[in-house]
Amino acid sequence: MSEDGTDPGWGTGANAYARLRGLGEDDSAGGFFDRSDDTPAAAAEPPPRERRSMRTNESPRANESPRTPEAARRAEPARAPEPDVVRTSESETVAAAEAEPESKPGRRGRRRRSAGRNVPVSIAVGIGLAGTVLGVLFYARQPWFLLILIAASSIGIWELVRAIRPTGANPPLIPLIVGGAVMLSLTWFRGLEALSLGLLITVLAVFVWRLADGPANYQRDIGASALIMVYVPFLLGFAVPMTTADDGQWRILCTLAAVILSDTGGFVSGVLFGKHPMAPTISPKKSWEGFGGSIVWAAVGSAVLVWLTLDVAPWWGALFGAVVAVACVLGDLAESLLKRDLGIKDMSNLLPGHGGLMDRLDSILFALPAAYLMFAILAPTS
Repeated sequence: MSEDGTDPGWGTGANAYARLRGLGEDDSAGGFFDRSDDTPAAAAEPPPRERRSMRTNESPRANESPRTPEAARRAEPARAPEPDVVRTSESETVAAAEAEPESKPGRRGRRRRSAGRNVPVSIAVGIGLAGTVLGVLFYARQPWFLLILIAASSIGIWELVRAIRPTGANPPLIPLIVGGAVMLSLTWFRGLEALSLGLLITVLAVFVWRLADGPANYQRDIGASALIMVYVPFLLGFAVPMTTADDGQWRILCTLAAVILSDTGGFVSGVLFGKHPMAPTISPKKSWEGFGGSIVWAAVGSAVLVWLTLDVAPWWGALFGAVVAVACVLGDLAESLLKRDLGIKDMSNLLPGHGGLMDRLDSILFALPAAYLMFAILAPTS
């Protein structure tokens, strides 16, 4: 932590070994499993409780005769001494009750903070998701993987619509979900050229559907709908041509592995060495040291994996991993910026330990076009 109490990056580098051992108990590390840096900046600490005593010095009433102190003691019934009562408002009481578990010091003068995520649950859910995707990819492939993509697109669209509606915009959910499925299906059966055609069809469908609600906020609703269409189904559509290739399962595996290596490398490097904030107004816990770790981990891992699976020279595989890592970081920052603008921490609570599905897709969505472009250069399909 810096002198002003802020966390300058994915980690400060101080006492790194102890921080790595206490990842499940300390939420200041940030990284792949902890998205606490996406908490809206408007959130503030609860106000301190104001202590006031209920005992007041009252003067004797006008009609009562003054008593001596000894007579007053005899007249009053014996009762146990009462401690001073703290007057607090209901909101202050609730905030104090929520803060009590965090105020128990592990050592003198040092507070322990609970983790923003349940790390074991987060790991279990992540393994389950990865196992489902890879199982369908390697053992079922077509057309079941298309259904996985359509399901991911539908859930991502639903989460974004749900998050945007409190701002006053009302993007229509049904044409967006149906349009996303059409975009992915056209791309699956007609190639990447049909992805733009599917996007055009979806835009027209949203225009027509929104006419029924009248002119109020029409531009706002169409703008929000366009953001969702491009952000989720359009970017997700770049997974289709990689999947339908003869070695498509290995291309998707290399892409997902590069994403995981990028996130994990950035997390560990930020904890150990992070000192210089990368984008403090968007994601304060990301550091330039963590960004460098993302690139190095993804490059080294991809150099080996792409060489073994696709017979691409290791130096080209390293370039593939570095480009995907840069795209991952940009995708993570883009979603962090969107969530800060919306004033939310997670897109939903659909996945225990992760938040919403979009909180897992943020890096992948930007990585897919980058991976497709690199594969088109390094390992073009026949």
